[in-house]
Amino acid sequence: MAKYLISFPSSAMVCPADELPAVAAAARAVVREAKAAGVWVFGGGIDEAVPVVRVAADGLATPGSYAPTRQIEGGYAVFDCATREDAIRWAARLAAACRCAQELRVFMDDPEC
Repeated sequence: MAKYLISFPSSAMVCPADELPAVAAAARAVVREAKAAGVWVFGGGIDEAVPVVRVAADGLATPGSYAPTRQIEGGYAVFDCATREDAIRWAARLAAACRCAQELRVFMDDPEC
């Protein structure tokens, strides 16, 4: 089994505000199905109202992010799937629920985890 990151940026989800409750309900239904199937690991949306900080080894928190990551926002989910094809099927279900394409990435295997 491999862990897959399924995500989308906030700007990808374009739907009228009055449809957001239906989108949320559809996404929650996919999450419930993923939990029942045993492939759900974690997921959620980035709270874009909370400022980003970089934390150093000494615990010093500095406002801001690394330049290449300034646009990290939107929704993220981690699935534990037997195959990439399975992960693609789950990503497609989330794409349908969220009404926008999803990005799929695989985490590198760590033999100690």
